[in-house]
Amino acid sequence: MNYDSLGIGKKFPKILTAVVEIPKGGHNKYEVEPETGFIKLDRVLHSPLFYPVDYGFIPQTLAPDGDHLDVLIVTDSPAMTGCVVEVRPLGILRMTDGGEQDDKIIAVQANNPHYHHKKKLSDLAPHLLDEITHFFEEYKKLENKQVDVTGYESLKAAEQFIIETHKAYKNK
Repeated sequence: MNYDSLGIGKKFPKILTAVVEIPKGGHNKYEVEPETGFIKLDRVLHSPLFYPVDYGFIPQTLAPDGDHLDVLIVTDSPAMTGCVVEVRPLGILRMTDGGEQDDKIIAVQANNPHYHHKKKLSDLAPHLLDEITHFFEEYKKLENKQVDVTGYESLKAAEQFIIETHKAYKNK
């Protein structure tokens, strides 16, 4: 299956299509193989941590690291790996991984009534953002890999980055 055939989202950049690779609470790092669409166990986290939110990607995007744009989906109940979810961006987490830009869109499930009032990052619990920051600062330390989290930016910055990565995808 080619997940890019799903499209980026009918209401892009306000509502996006996302594919979940790693459910909230997971300890395994899964990735979708671009050539086949199969889901592969990429690695097991070396740290005793778990993903604090669903983790996935946005089809029809090309991020600076050469992969699809990553998305962190805030949810109460984890979605299964491979699940396609409509999401609404709230902001962006700026970070580098091994010296490469590896920013992640922070989003909520667009069709979840528990999140209809969440429109920007400041609508989320500050502790949740602290958990996300902590996770990404720590999750690769036992692998001796460097990850630097530089902070969060607005919905406007997120939408601009989504537009840029979609243009990069179309121009590849």
